[in-house]
Amino acid sequence: MFQAAHKLLPPIDYVSLIRSLYADRLSMLLGAYGSALAAGVAALESRSAYLASIAVLFIIVGAVRHLDMRAFADAELGDEDVETAIYWEGRATIGAAAIATVYGVWCLLSFWVVDDAFAELTAASVSVSVLVGVAQRNFAIDRLMTIQVLLIAVPMSLGLLLTGDIFYALLTLLLLPFFVSLRKIAGNSRDVLLRAVHGRTTASALAVQLDTALDTLAHGLLMLDQNRLIEVANDSALEAFGIDEPADWLGCPLYELFDHALETGALTSAAARRMLVLIETGASGKVLIGNRAGQYFEASISSRDAKVVLLFEDISDRIAAEERISHMARFDALTGLPNRAHFAELVEGALEARLDEIEPGIAALLILDIDDFKHINDTLGHLAGDQLLEEVGLRLPAVLPRDAIVGRLGGDEFIVFFISHGNEDVIEADARRVVAALQVPYRLPSRELTINVSLGSVSSTDRGDDFDQLMIKADLALNAAKSGGKNRIVQFHARMDTEYQLRQQLKIDLKAAIADGEIQLAYQPIVDPRENRVVGCEALARWKHATLGAISPAVFIPIAEDTGMITDLTRFVLAKATQDCRTWPDDMRVAVNISARDFRSCDVSELVTDALDKAGLSPERLEIEVTETTVIQQRDAAASALLELSKRGVGIALDDFGTGYSSLSYLSALPFTKLKIDRSFLDDIESDDKALKLLANVVKLGKDLDLVATIEGVETERQLELVTKHTEVDLIQGFLYGAPLSYDAISRLLERQHSRQTVVPLRLVSTNT
Repeated sequence: MFQAAHKLLPPIDYVSLIRSLYADRLSMLLGAYGSALAAGVAALESRSAYLASIAVLFIIVGAVRHLDMRAFADAELGDEDVETAIYWEGRATIGAAAIATVYGVWCLLSFWVVDDAFAELTAASVSVSVLVGVAQRNFAIDRLMTIQVLLIAVPMSLGLLLTGDIFYALLTLLLLPFFVSLRKIAGNSRDVLLRAVHGRTTASALAVQLDTALDTLAHGLLMLDQNRLIEVANDSALEAFGIDEPADWLGCPLYELFDHALETGALTSAAARRMLVLIETGASGKVLIGNRAGQYFEASISSRDAKVVLLFEDISDRIAAEERISHMARFDALTGLPNRAHFAELVEGALEARLDEIEPGIAALLILDIDDFKHINDTLGHLAGDQLLEEVGLRLPAVLPRDAIVGRLGGDEFIVFFISHGNEDVIEADARRVVAALQVPYRLPSRELTINVSLGSVSSTDRGDDFDQLMIKADLALNAAKSGGKNRIVQFHARMDTEYQLRQQLKIDLKAAIADGEIQLAYQPIVDPRENRVVGCEALARWKHATLGAISPAVFIPIAEDTGMITDLTRFVLAKATQDCRTWPDDMRVAVNISARDFRSCDVSELVTDALDKAGLSPERLEIEVTETTVIQQRDAAASALLELSKRGVGIALDDFGTGYSSLSYLSALPFTKLKIDRSFLDDIESDDKALKLLANVVKLGKDLDLVATIEGVETERQLELVTKHTEVDLIQGFLYGAPLSYDAISRLLERQHSRQTVVPLRLVSTNT
């Protein structure tokens, strides 16, 4: 019972109990002065100086205790300041012991010394009532209360026993359970107090945790009671309503918050109505809130038991990201101009609006292409190329009508749409002004640069035109400008559309022809001019259209290249040529052309090997021909495939030598076995000695590199005479020895040559045989 309370209780409980000792100094002072009055009355009645002294002591001790309690009120005591609380417990214990001693001495003197019935009754009744008060007042500290009970009860009991009255002695025995019960009452009161303290502490902690959670919650939270009064609101929720300054909105009607948000522009009337509908109907849903500051919040509303919870998520960053993504999806990142898809949307909108115009004007679509832009990238670098494209993107809108729509198709192509209320001449003038503006020199960080531009345009007064139709026509005009030598402006005309439709039909028919095996092969003899003997043939694809008749290779080969059908065509030619060669004499070879796109789209080595294996033809009897352009454009792929085929014994011929790139390094780097000299070297040899010398030196170059030199395009006897007399040419190919022959015709020719073991007069062979 005398163990220190601070060792038994948590700091916060102990400090709370110490505070309770000093809780009501007024009642303490009144009690002391009331006791002094009772002692004074008893002293007056019994004429006892002792009791008068007791009255004075009550006044002195009561005053001192009152001053002590005032000092405590002015002191600072933290919730867990145990050390300071121990100090104040000591002072309270001294004061309580002092006043209890006065009560105990009062009882002892009244019963033993004064021997006056009134004095005895007064001392006993006041002291007993004080003991009850001690249990209620000082219950907090068990040690203090026990000290007070002992200091009052022991002298009182001693006084009763010293009277010598048996009944007083019995009364002493009856008072003992009372004294014990006082400690029990004090313990119960202490437990009640501690539970209250714990409850308050827990509630405070939960409140702090809730406030912390609300303040740190990433979302705004607003809770409404059944009367739509605000019960809970954190700062993030108030921010969604445009409230930046701290304000106590708890208990306020929701409509006041809405009114404030509407006045400040933080909430639109439409969003407010939508939120109120969900709140009043008890439905759940989400509402997008956007304010004037550019912030966006998503309000999620849910109801339960007539109460409503609103969660506000700041989605400004998400909206901004979505807007950036949307912008990136619609605009070119380099120039900031609309990309192809967005440009089409804008043009479709303009064409639709044009339908309602009384004077629709002329719709004009221009497509521009920077000539040789790849060369700029290759020589100056992609950074310079990007800078050039940015400048072009800036110049175009500056020279066009204000309502013109300018976009970038991608790469080095730009597109322009506008509606002119002039005539065709005005549109042509606009196109020329655009080209002229783009040809003004560009001052790039690395250097000054001048460019040329090819432009295709289409104009139409037809209200029914759509973007796709105009785009096709302008693109056809651009292709015509580029194929016509570049740096040109070409206006679409109907013939282009006819040619385009024909080309589109040819694409479809060519695909079917390749799949159905309708492509035929013709073989042009390759002749040894010294012996006048055929030593091989070049396989050439021929296509006889069901309705259009013979289609020139110059037409259908580019179509196959552009559409990706060239590899299927090459596979067919390889298969047919190797099979046909297998039926010819063993000393005959066949040559097949391989496209640059073949190297890009498939494994050429595997393609050739598969054809040889299926035909059962020796690799030495096959020769594949590649152009200089193919070697340069697909150098790595070509080198790998050609080296593999060379190892197997397949011959490798460099076709059309002299018409492509000027670099000759590939002649030694790649495993060529033959050099086929282009027919252009024969153009002036009959009249120009320099041309003849150039041809002779090119042939000598091939011979010096251990290559078989073949001249293509020999068509006259004079050319043959000059070539054989002044060059060391090995083989000749040309119409002088006959046009390309069908399989049956070339097979008969080779059979006659082989069976007779004599030279066949090839120049007399009919091209129809």
